[in-house]
Amino acid sequence: MTHKISGVTAPQFDDQFVAFQTALAGRYSLERELGRGGMGIVYLARDVRLDRPVALKLFPPALAARPALRERFLREARTAARLSHPHIVQIYAVDEVDPFVFFAMAYVDGETLGSRVRRRGPLSPSEAARMLREVAWALAYAHEQGVVHRDVKPDNILLESATGRALVADFGIAGRRHDPAEPGGEGSGDLIGTPEFMSPEQAAGQHADARSDLYALGVVAFYALSGRLPFSGTGAIEVLAQHLTQPAPPLADCVPAVPRRLARIVDACLAKDPAERPAGAGQLAEQLALTLEHRKELPVALRAFVKHDGRIDGPGVILVLPVLTGAAIAAALAFHAAGPAFATFYGGSLVTAAGVLTLRARKLLKSGFEHGDLAVAYKSEIERGKEERAFVAGSRPSLIERVTRVGAILGVGTTVLTIASAIWLGLNTGATFGIALFGGLALGIAHLALVQRRRDVDTAFWAKLWTGRVGRWLFRVARALLPNRPIASAMTHRPTELAIGMAAEQLFADLPKASRKHLGDLPHVVARLEADAQRMRARLEELQEVVADPRGGDAREAEAALRAERDAVQKRLTNAVAALESIRLGLLRLRSGAGSLQSMTTDLAAARALGEAVDRLLEGQREVDGLLPPPAVTPV
Repeated sequence: MTHKISGVTAPQFDDQFVAFQTALAGRYSLERELGRGGMGIVYLARDVRLDRPVALKLFPPALAARPALRERFLREARTAARLSHPHIVQIYAVDEVDPFVFFAMAYVDGETLGSRVRRRGPLSPSEAARMLREVAWALAYAHEQGVVHRDVKPDNILLESATGRALVADFGIAGRRHDPAEPGGEGSGDLIGTPEFMSPEQAAGQHADARSDLYALGVVAFYALSGRLPFSGTGAIEVLAQHLTQPAPPLADCVPAVPRRLARIVDACLAKDPAERPAGAGQLAEQLALTLEHRKELPVALRAFVKHDGRIDGPGVILVLPVLTGAAIAAALAFHAAGPAFATFYGGSLVTAAGVLTLRARKLLKSGFEHGDLAVAYKSEIERGKEERAFVAGSRPSLIERVTRVGAILGVGTTVLTIASAIWLGLNTGATFGIALFGGLALGIAHLALVQRRRDVDTAFWAKLWTGRVGRWLFRVARALLPNRPIASAMTHRPTELAIGMAAEQLFADLPKASRKHLGDLPHVVARLEADAQRMRARLEELQEVVADPRGGDAREAEAALRAERDAVQKRLTNAVAALESIRLGLLRLRSGAGSLQSMTTDLAAARALGEAVDRLLEGQREVDGLLPPPAVTPV
């Protein structure tokens, strides 16, 4: 359901629906009620003249009959109607037709964040970070226009089905920051908002500014990532008291899997003192963007191992089965007993599996990766598929999955009881045993197939095998089979500049000898650009960590200098990578006959000048380094 304000759905065609439709006849055609809350009822309707779906929010007639409240609703709705942003639900018109006061807004085909979490559980860290960043963008824009939302909560955040885009709705109770003393507005002592998402200053009846919205967004983030609220109680007074007096529990304690940087941002938003929260919604969006950019792609060798090489599969392995079967039959004929046949088959299977996995581990070691890289790789693969599986099969067991699990347990239990009865009573229960065993196995396989749709059981099994004792033993054996010469260690996350540089060096090696002689210093220039880019990247990571760390007070005075240097470093990094790319493209043109040595000489001269500029930039680091806060000491 779209635009749902609360979890309760009222009757669609009550007397008010009929009266409202009568008043709007010829302008809007009401279809059904979407939801209702304390500040209004939302209907899905068609704009007759423009022939488009709209959502109409009707101010409750009982409240509209009070002139002061009616005027306030109209004033604040018109204020919200001035907002135009991709992540804010657009208000088309604000109108009144006695006795009805309403506004028409864009219809969003989707569901609220609250409905999404209640239906499917918490969001993944990457999904939550994207959603929060989009909401922060919307709030930053509204705050720049002088509008504070004052009721940011999951049921006021819509998730569009087609795109996944987050849109902020219901600025209907928003106030204008510059007019806090007006009747019924901010500063009047009224408690406006939802208790579970109120900032401490709102709970105390004090002035609520843009930083109150950031606190509420912190509560939303906590809820979206954990599925629970940081504060709850039996009544509004108890919840408000907790917002005023109790520190919010650290998000990392409730959801250990949340990345440290994202958890730190959420904790900062929930600071009791507004000065300790992020400086603004724009800065918050920037910090959230950094958490998304920090995720790096696994290299192909690790991806191939996790998906294929780390498993016993492939046509070569399948062909081993008939060979082992033949060997088992030969053993049975030679020894006239079943024991040697079973030992041959199962022993051969075990040796084959260990041999295949050892060779796969050896291949990964030769690529420069270690056993310790597998934990991150498997975790990344499992997390990558979790969102898709939750969308297809849901996050909770289905009814048929629970039924097959019970059936499999009963089947295995019946088999055990049948065997026990046969041994104890000396009965021939072969048929019962066969039926029970077959039924139990069939239901067990069906159950695993259903679980596999919801959870990647296969990958989880291999992850446990490879990251545990068996995996460590296989890697030790594989290392013993490696040649004595040292193997270069692979970078788990190879930067772009290294990939381009390696390609350029290979292209240079393929050039005719005369061309290589003319461009003799090209390898040196490429190596210099690679080194400069890596120095820039390391510096950028350091600066991003500092800028992303939400701080208040005097630390903000150094922020401008840090941001200026970060922007300069980012620009130099981009230029270094672009210079490498120009060299690579120039070499490609030379090899194809479309380029010239003269143009390559020009590119190399520009690259040398860039290297000198990088040196000058890095020489100025010491002055800015003095502005960096001392590193935090983490207790062991």
